[in-house]
Amino acid sequence: MLLVGAGPAAAYPYTVGAPVLASATNPLNPACTAGGPTGTNYPNTEVEPFVAVDPTNPNHIVGVYQQDRWSDGGARGLTTSTSLTGGASWSQTAARFSECSGGDPVYDRASDPWVTFDPAGNAYQISLSVSADQVTSAILVSKGSPLANGDLAWGAPTTLIRDDDALHFNDKESITADPTRPGYVYAVWDRGTLPGGNRSLTSEAHSFAYRGQPMFSFTSDYGATWSTPVAMSNANVFTLGNQIAVLPDGTLVDVFWSGRGSGVQPSPNQNFIGVMVSTDAGRHWSPVSRISNFVDPQGCGVEGVCDPDNQVDPVRAGVEIPDIAVDAAGRIYVVWSDARFSGGTTPDVVLSTSTNGRTWTTPVQVNQTPVAAAAAFNATVAVTSDGTVAVLYYDFRNNLPGGGATTSVVLAHSHTAGAAWEPERSLYPGDFDMRNAPVARGYFLGDYQGLTAIGRNLLAFFSVAGAVPGTADVEAVSITAP
Repeated sequence: MLLVGAGPAAAYPYTVGAPVLASATNPLNPACTAGGPTGTNYPNTEVEPFVAVDPTNPNHIVGVYQQDRWSDGGARGLTTSTSLTGGASWSQTAARFSECSGGDPVYDRASDPWVTFDPAGNAYQISLSVSADQVTSAILVSKGSPLANGDLAWGAPTTLIRDDDALHFNDKESITADPTRPGYVYAVWDRGTLPGGNRSLTSEAHSFAYRGQPMFSFTSDYGATWSTPVAMSNANVFTLGNQIAVLPDGTLVDVFWSGRGSGVQPSPNQNFIGVMVSTDAGRHWSPVSRISNFVDPQGCGVEGVCDPDNQVDPVRAGVEIPDIAVDAAGRIYVVWSDARFSGGTTPDVVLSTSTNGRTWTTPVQVNQTPVAAAAAFNATVAVTSDGTVAVLYYDFRNNLPGGGATTSVVLAHSHTAGAAWEPERSLYPGDFDMRNAPVARGYFLGDYQGLTAIGRNLLAFFSVAGAVPGTADVEAVSITAP
């Protein structure tokens, strides 16, 4: 996630705190039955978390995640988990993004949570809200206004876009407050145009008629009004995972994965991590340019991550979805996972950097996963106030054949802007079994997870599978500099 830090820091060890359960209570209406009739629901599962810290109060942290995941898309709602104690304790509520959280009954499900703070301490969270049949899809934003006790009051959602036909589908939204322009907040997402209205996995992965337009809307008055959404590019592209970061000079940098557009035949040159830049608060964007080609992992179809024992059962992970952070000097850090360092087999975490958003360094490997062919995935990056670059991810380093799919939560960090990496740290003692995660096109804990800097310190916010199948919780871990 985006957080601004200083230049390269002197090396030092971190102290890793004990995991704190951040998803203790389920705030959704237990009597609500919306979401069917298809799919399997996993009650009390919490997946796909994201987190942000209040710049006016470092003890005030807000995390968001999917609550009660469905096997065929979305969840019963999105939970907001708030800490007023710097991550030591958490309480849960829910913005009204779905019927089960008190929202519009047309929205049976919600997905893809994201949250950001503006410099005044207002928070903004965003949702993909959909009908159970996924014919209706909408992007909604709820603003959290500060209360006297330091918490937030979440307002009624604002609809940025809503499609009520099977031809279009809105997806993979994110939201970013601008620290350089008071009142400005940016929302980006992908608006898919689907082949024949068919939203099957086969058509998504293989049809040449699929197009995913990057869309943009902004507010300049602290969320009171939002601009009419516009396409950021008129090129024939399919993008996924758009996310904006703001440089110290106010330049906007949007990163994403890009694939072939309508009618474009598959080729390595149509499969890359891309970027667009705006110097006028998103009113105009540069043409799409390339950070690096994306090297697909070969295992388990489109997912790219497999059960480490049988190499057959997929682990659904957002390997192609990039994450971005910026330091105080304006250096940009982008991470994702691909198979360039494994000869095209399993994914590793990679990093590319830039000083202007237009030219990028050759990607380097971040993870030091000691076991050959052990996948590393769901990478998230943050930069602390002293310039330390930190990357959070999962891997299978401790898995042994014959047991479960033992999964580790790992933090890598660099005091040299990614030129060299310190020894990695495990954040979840004892690891967990990925096979106990809810199943949604594979074992699923989310396409991303949360990591934020709090001064020189960090807070990781991630999902782990429980002790029995079909369970998952969100944990928070504080990582403290000396």
